[in-house]
Amino acid sequence: MSTGSTFSFDALLPAEMAAKAELSGVRKATLDLPSSFTLAVLAGAFIALGAVFATTVVAGGSGALPYGVLRLLAGTVFSLGLILVLVAGAELFTGNNLIVMAWASRRVSTALLLRNWLVVYTGNFVGSIGTALLVYLGGHHTFGNGAVGAAALATANAKSGLGFVQAVALGTLCNALVCLAVWLTLSARSVADKVLAIVPPIAAFVAAGFEHSVANMYFIPSGLFIKAGANGAFWLSIGKTAADYPNLTWSNFLLHNLVPVTIGNILGGAVLVGIVYWFVYLRGRRAESGETGGTVRR
Repeated sequence: MSTGSTFSFDALLPAEMAAKAELSGVRKATLDLPSSFTLAVLAGAFIALGAVFATTVVAGGSGALPYGVLRLLAGTVFSLGLILVLVAGAELFTGNNLIVMAWASRRVSTALLLRNWLVVYTGNFVGSIGTALLVYLGGHHTFGNGAVGAAALATANAKSGLGFVQAVALGTLCNALVCLAVWLTLSARSVADKVLAIVPPIAAFVAAGFEHSVANMYFIPSGLFIKAGANGAFWLSIGKTAADYPNLTWSNFLLHNLVPVTIGNILGGAVLVGIVYWFVYLRGRRAESGETGGTVRR
C-alpha cells in the first residue's frame, strides 16, 4: 500500500487555486508566439460559435417570452464558447487578464504580459470576425424567415450605440464574471466540474446585458456584414431597411464599443478579480516561503 500522498476528488481551495492561477499565468506568458496566436484564433472562433448559438435561440423570441427569460436562455447557450475555450484549450484575452497574478508576484515581466495580451487579442479578433464572415456567407441571417438576421442586427445596433462610460462600466462588470468563471474552474477536478462552474457566471453576464470585447468581435461585424450585403428579399422578410440600424458602422464598432469595452474588461478581470485574489492569497507568499527565482523575461 502506498504511503505517498493520496488523490482527492474534493475541489481545490482558494489558496491552491491562486497558486494554480499564478503557474498558469507563467505558462501562458511564455508560450511561443505561433502557438499563442493559433490558440487565440481558436478562442475567437469558439466564442463566436457561442454567439451564433445565442443569436439563433433568441431569434423571433422578442414578445413571445419575458425579456429576462429570453436573456437567460441566450446566456445559458452562449456559455458554450467559454466551455470550448477552457476544456478544448485555447487562449482568450479576457480570461488571460488573470496573468496579472503571475505579474504581481514578479513571475512574469510587464513586457511578457503585454505581449501575450496583444497577440491573443489580435488572434481573438481574427477568429471572431472570420467566423462572422463564414456565418454570413452561409446565409445564416436568412434562417427562420429572416428572424436570425433580425436578431443579429438588433443586437449589433444596440451595442454600437452605447456611450463610452456606459460601455466601460458594462465591460468591467462582464469580465469580472468571466474571470470569476475561469477562477472557479481552477478548483475543478473533472471536466464536469469545469462545465458546471462556467455556466452560471457566463449566463449571468449575458442575461444582464454586460459587454464582452471578444464576443462583440463577432456580434457587431455579423450585423455589419448583414447590413452591407443582405439582399432585398431579406429586408422584405423582416420588414426593415438598412437605414433602420443607424448606429451600425465600423467606426462605432471600433471606437465606441471595442475600445471602451476592452478597457472595462481589463479593469474587471485584471483588477477586480486578478489583483484582488493575488492580494489575498499570494501577496508576500514568496518571501514567507523563502522561494527564489526572478521574473521571467523575454
